[in-house]
Amino acid sequence: MTFQEELVELRRSLHREPEVGLDLPRTQEKVLAALDGLPLEITTGERLSSVTAVLRGSRPGPAVLLRADMDALPVHEKADVPYRSRVDGVMHACGHDLHTAMLAGAARLLSGRRADLAGDVVFMFQPGEEGQEGAKIMIEEGVLDAAGSTPVAAYGMHVFSTTIPRGLFLTRGGPVLAAADTLTVTVRGRGGHGSSPHRALDPIPAACEIVTALQTHVTRTFDVFDPVVVTVGSFHAGTTDNVIPDEARFETTIRTFSADSRDRARDGLVRVARGIGEAHGLTVECEFGIGYPVTVNDRTESDFAAEIVREHLGADRFFPLPNPATGSEDFSYVLERVPGAFLIVGACPPDRDAATAPSNHSAEAEFDDAILSDGAGLFTELAVRRLALAAH
Repeated sequence: MTFQEELVELRRSLHREPEVGLDLPRTQEKVLAALDGLPLEITTGERLSSVTAVLRGSRPGPAVLLRADMDALPVHEKADVPYRSRVDGVMHACGHDLHTAMLAGAARLLSGRRADLAGDVVFMFQPGEEGQEGAKIMIEEGVLDAAGSTPVAAYGMHVFSTTIPRGLFLTRGGPVLAAADTLTVTVRGRGGHGSSPHRALDPIPAACEIVTALQTHVTRTFDVFDPVVVTVGSFHAGTTDNVIPDEARFETTIRTFSADSRDRARDGLVRVARGIGEAHGLTVECEFGIGYPVTVNDRTESDFAAEIVREHLGADRFFPLPNPATGSEDFSYVLERVPGAFLIVGACPPDRDAATAPSNHSAEAEFDDAILSDGAGLFTELAVRRLALAAH
């Protein structure tokens, strides 16, 4: 069996048995089996099913960290593939199974190149990226100190099933992914009969006014080159057509690309919501949920990663990401503490058009296994070359 075939077998095994959240026992078991026999110092998590592996190089030096997330999504798979999920309502719809296979492959390749390593490599296999802050928990449990010193650089990758041409690697210096926060607004009034709204305090028109005012606040307060995106994804009020309810409630996701805009959005959006409620004689409760911070690449490390892609895979395989992507990532917690780079990888299958293919998180998302050996090889070269650079 070739190296690529081994990676495909691991990836498809992970895909058939996906797990959600922080507790991934079957996934952890598969990763440990893939690492078995390699010269690694392995520890597992206490509060989550993480795997941390350290490879000691033949010469002393600093450490480099490579990361893969391992968790799936609560999505029922509709993709017609022979290795489709066997778990109802759970699917690797975001490609984390590919990330895991790539990193396991890199561990194997680097184990065969210990003589080339002037330092150590930390392999971070992380559960709970999809909203459970798995990276933050792994940091609290010591992943950044696993080699005995804080890594000098950290690298992660994420496959995309759409938008990006197959086999292309993209990154940029500075913000690469958004911060993701939530705002839940509850407008409280006084219910009554729909035929006599003047005898009630109707929360629905005020809540609707707040929804539109939040959009106006964004466009008239924030620089378009430091964007803020506010989307109301859930709105609930009332039970029937002729009853004015006591309250209306809606939930928003807020995407920002700088710490300053993130802070200002939190304060400004809450102020707008409460002000409109007060103008209508209503009370407004705002609950702001702090999510993942902005994922910020170190510019030197992103330039280095781009150079390695061009040298290792070819100049035509790299394209500079012109703008940050609007998704979010808990690898941001690692990059707050360690300079590094996060890369986006085009993995749309060859029989699909990347411009129209189902996106990550779709029940019909599919990814091209051909990218696995490229990802494992790139992880390997990043580690070897970055440690060599540190040695000089």
